[in-house]
Amino acid sequence: MLIVMKPQATEEDVKRVCRKIEAMGFRPHPMPGAQRTAVGITGNPGPLEPAEFETLPGVAEAIRVSKPYKLVSREVKNEDSLIRVGGGANVLAFGGKELALIAGPCAVESREQAFAAAERVRKAGARLFRGGAFKPRTSPYSFQGLGEEGLKILAEVRDRFGLLIVTETIDPENCDLVERYADVLQVGARNMQNFSLLKRVGRSKKPVLLKRGLSATLEEFLMAAEYILSEGNYNVILCERGVRTFADHTRNTLDLSVIPAVKRLSHLPIIVDPSHGTGKRDKVIPLARAAIAVGADGLIVEVHPEPDRALSDGFQSLYPEQFEELVEQVGAIARVLDRTLNSAPQANARR
Repeated sequence: MLIVMKPQATEEDVKRVCRKIEAMGFRPHPMPGAQRTAVGITGNPGPLEPAEFETLPGVAEAIRVSKPYKLVSREVKNEDSLIRVGGGANVLAFGGKELALIAGPCAVESREQAFAAAERVRKAGARLFRGGAFKPRTSPYSFQGLGEEGLKILAEVRDRFGLLIVTETIDPENCDLVERYADVLQVGARNMQNFSLLKRVGRSKKPVLLKRGLSATLEEFLMAAEYILSEGNYNVILCERGVRTFADHTRNTLDLSVIPAVKRLSHLPIIVDPSHGTGKRDKVIPLARAAIAVGADGLIVEVHPEPDRALSDGFQSLYPEQFEELVEQVGAIARVLDRTLNSAPQANARR
């Protein structure tokens, strides 16, 4: 159920509604909007009746939410959510008119490799740096990441280049460590339905980048996000990264049709990963262009200073000069759609 407050409702009116919800054994989720506040209700102690709330001061109406994903749904919040990342002077938002660019190698391999990649992607316009310190791999014999040493290198990248850090957390126990270094916690495709991990990042104060699972339906994807919001973390960024199909000309099938579908059903921003979505370097730029054209709120792209020597995903990683080309091209498409790239200052000046 959703409790919609009147535009003139006071803070005390909202608190009164929340106290009543808690007294009934449910959990309230206040969601301030541009015009008025709404309070979502989650939990399952028993049935709720709208009349329980409609007589309270400041309440406009109580609405039953039909979707199984209550807090993620536009029934609860019709306006788009802006997810802010970073702090102080280094803050950017996912959603709205600005498009976010996340770029960097699949995995942090060394300080020299990470610094070389960071220098080039920042110069091209990226504001966030991606790089795995923990890498869940199909084979137990594949490179698994540098662990905390990799996280420390990522922290150095942030200090040196001013790039915000997006990196993956792989289980609830690992999350405490990753939180100390990351600006955004990434939940990878293989963990989209790791419900213990979803609940743990739902209790975090850091924004979460949630990747769609390899075979996940749209409803399963949104329900995974619901797990995070239901724990109190409303700062979730969705990511389409391709699903497994019968096609063999790409690593995965990048489902760009999910972008407008998500936009219709949910208020959360959604970005696209054309690197994992295609698995082939020559297809990354064309699909990045298409992602922006279809309404994505940003991109997360793998860029490596020497892709042929990468310890993981080198075949889908762009050379730095290719990433520069990508930025120019998606920037042109963004302008047609009356959107802009949330690029690094010197990149804006260069263009």
